[in-house]
Amino acid sequence: MVKLIIQIPCFNEEMALPVTVSGLPRRLPGIDVIEYLVVDDGSTDRTVETAKRTGVHHVISVPHRGLARTFMTGLEASIQAGADIIVNTDADNQYCAEDIGKLVSPILEGKAEMVIGARPITTTKHFSAVKKALQKVGSWAVRVASGTDVAMSRNAAMQLAVFSKYSYTLETIIQAGRKGMIVTSVPIRTNEDLRPSRLVKSISSYVRRSILTIIRIFITYQPLRFFLLLGAAIFAVGLVLGFRFLYFVLTGSGVGHVQSLILASTCLVMGFMTWVMGLIADIISVNRRLLEEIRTRIWKLEEAIRVREKTGER
Repeated sequence: MVKLIIQIPCFNEEMALPVTVSGLPRRLPGIDVIEYLVVDDGSTDRTVETAKRTGVHHVISVPHRGLARTFMTGLEASIQAGADIIVNTDADNQYCAEDIGKLVSPILEGKAEMVIGARPITTTKHFSAVKKALQKVGSWAVRVASGTDVAMSRNAAMQLAVFSKYSYTLETIIQAGRKGMIVTSVPIRTNEDLRPSRLVKSISSYVRRSILTIIRIFITYQPLRFFLLLGAAIFAVGLVLGFRFLYFVLTGSGVGHVQSLILASTCLVMGFMTWVMGLIADIISVNRRLLEEIRTRIWKLEEAIRVREKTGER
């Protein structure tokens, strides 16, 4: 029996949630059971009551922690509820629910462990030109950092751990790619906005957060490469200044350029120290991956124990 759980992170979605839930599929080919799970992220309106009234199967309330943490809470709850496939969708009805079947199809066919819904960026009317450009930059960053071009199976959900507070999308794709999971994407449609975006409050904040997120991703998942490149740039500046001072010394005018020697020495030392930081960060990154593997093993061990207990009861 294949069980699909559609999880919906919510924060003050009393008005939009009924529209979203009403459009969710009740039946899908290859799926035996479909359930809905709402994770209430500390809403101050009647989101919880609305979710129960609309027939949502699982409602979990947590203190307000942001979208990324709420997403992880939903994954853990879905795993514990016995989901074989997990689909995450927004509560504001941003995505066309009719395309959920397209998302789960590659997983059912064994062609992928994670499927990303690719929004039609260039044809989405309510996206500004700046946002469209940033979406393309973000897609490029994902390809570079994860090794993939960028719906989730139970096995994939067990291996993911999101540390960001702002958004979970980039981290989940990159983690999946670096863990060797098969990741694919399918085109999906979007609906008209029911309300203004809460993640994109202004173009300036969106640009700032997008840049910081991309930089953080490279530092977190490619620390050695990041610090080697940064250290090489600083070291190169030191070399240029050092050769400049050497030139003046050889031409007999080095006395007036001692500052260049001091700055060159500082840059060379800083470049070397940055490389050392890269090695330390890489060791920490390895330790983090080991902890993630331990977490996954604990999930699977607990699952095996539950299955054994159920079998024993029978």
